[in-house]
Amino acid sequence: MTLRRRRFLQISAAAAAFPTLSNLALAETYPSRTVRIIVATSAGGTTDIVARLLGQWLADKLGQSFIVENRTGGGNNIGTEAAARSPADGYTLFMANTVNAINTTLYKNLNYNFITDLVPVAIVMPASSSVFRFFNATS
Repeated sequence: MTLRRRRFLQISAAAAAFPTLSNLALAETYPSRTVRIIVATSAGGTTDIVARLLGQWLADKLGQSFIVENRTGGGNNIGTEAAARSPADGYTLFMANTVNAINTTLYKNLNYNFITDLVPVAIVMPASSSVFRFFNATS
């Protein structure tokens, strides 16, 4: 009878300790390396300025570098494709704007699917004429 009681106490102690131990085994803190923000427009435009301001703010808050990379051309399609083809690890963000929604309906043969290849992360700046959003690639 004592063996069963001892075993029950061991299981109870393990069950009580599990939530505490699981908090100790957390994944690495994000970001642990430099994060790229891909902007599909030229430098100096509204999307670029918002991305640079947000990247600086995130770098100050999180203590890691955020680099804005302008990938222009093709009516935003070159930068959007680069973001869609990047690894889905959270270290490449894409600054989308209303042109991406328009291109989805305008071009029939894009090398990416804007709806399924990218996952929205945050609405950065809602406005009456455009909405800027961060996207991350899907797996």
